[in-house]
Amino acid sequence: MILEMKVPSPGESIKEVEIATWLVQDGDYVEKDQAIAEVDSDKATLELPAEASGIITLKAEEGDAVAVGAVVCLIDTGAAKPSDSDNGATAPKEEVKTEVKKEEAPKAPAETEKTYASGTPSPAARKILEEKSIEPSTIVGTGKGGRITTEDAKNAVPSMGTPTGGNRGSEKTKLSMLRRKVAERLVSAKNETAMLTTFNEVDMTAIYDLRNQYKDEFKNKHNVGLGFMSFFTKAVTRALQLYPDVNSMIDGDYKVAYDFCDISVAVSGPKGLMVPVMRNAELLSFRGVEAEIKRLALRARDGQITVDEMTGGTFTISNGGVFGSMLSTPIINPPQSGILGMHNVVERAIVKNGQIVIAPVMFVALSYDHRIIDGRESVGFLVAVKEALENPVELLMDNNPKKALEL
Repeated sequence: MILEMKVPSPGESIKEVEIATWLVQDGDYVEKDQAIAEVDSDKATLELPAEASGIITLKAEEGDAVAVGAVVCLIDTGAAKPSDSDNGATAPKEEVKTEVKKEEAPKAPAETEKTYASGTPSPAARKILEEKSIEPSTIVGTGKGGRITTEDAKNAVPSMGTPTGGNRGSEKTKLSMLRRKVAERLVSAKNETAMLTTFNEVDMTAIYDLRNQYKDEFKNKHNVGLGFMSFFTKAVTRALQLYPDVNSMIDGDYKVAYDFCDISVAVSGPKGLMVPVMRNAELLSFRGVEAEIKRLALRARDGQITVDEMTGGTFTISNGGVFGSMLSTPIINPPQSGILGMHNVVERAIVKNGQIVIAPVMFVALSYDHRIIDGRESVGFLVAVKEALENPVELLMDNNPKKALEL
């Protein structure tokens, strides 16, 4: 029986996917539920499992865009599974054939093609090189036998005295569907929103003190680290409730306001940046935030993030500090209206109680859509985040750190 495998729907709004990588070859025997391909949608990279065991025939090439529901391969479920001895017997023969071809291939051109000296241009190419004042001997021809073609001459660049002899290669690869969609959304955010960025600085001393005091006990009890993200997430959800315009979106001529905080968290995955969502983050404890971020980060790393886990979100937090960024202007994640950028922590000289002291300081940035968020709300929101981070015991822990950390 021949089974037609069709592209399943990764999500309600997705109409086509792209074959990113075939994990098997045409004619291979595959087992049921074995991953046979990685497919890119505009939101995530997903694995395509075999629906049955049998011999597979591929019906699409890597890089092909295929509609949801289209047939991408056939599986002959009646085919017998090859034995190990069969596999062992055929493999060496294929290897020998390949080696013979490699040895014989160079002989043919010498017998059938005219060979030119390196740097010999065609008449048209010579004229172009003369106009550019380029010596033909400096050009490596791509034509038969090393002949310099007209295209070679057009692409040649006059030497400006720079030493030569280094590598000059380049490689052109097609962007994945996910990366193309990210690029499209970023350009859209720049072109279609009135995006502004406001900055502030945060004295991280109080958070450092809390982490130093409780991180070991927190890790031992909850099996997850006490990081910065739980403090920032709690500070952000508090500020969003104080300034609800930052937690809203534009829909045509309407403003959509939310009474919940679904926080998108930018994480780095094998296929690039992904932004999974923590649902109802305003209800999560410190332990809950750290556990959810760990879960989402591991799923992103392993390529298991689903479309549903990246859909929605009312506000985004991006931590460029893990890569060493000192300051940046994060781009809004449409259709959201705001994004908070975290950066690295550096010891800086600041003034406390009239004295110059050294303290761990982080610069933070809020990019926002000025069409819906005014300056008062944006600045007030960021100040509220700063206040909560600099006074977390009172504003985020109700003056009881051990209870807030569930210790």
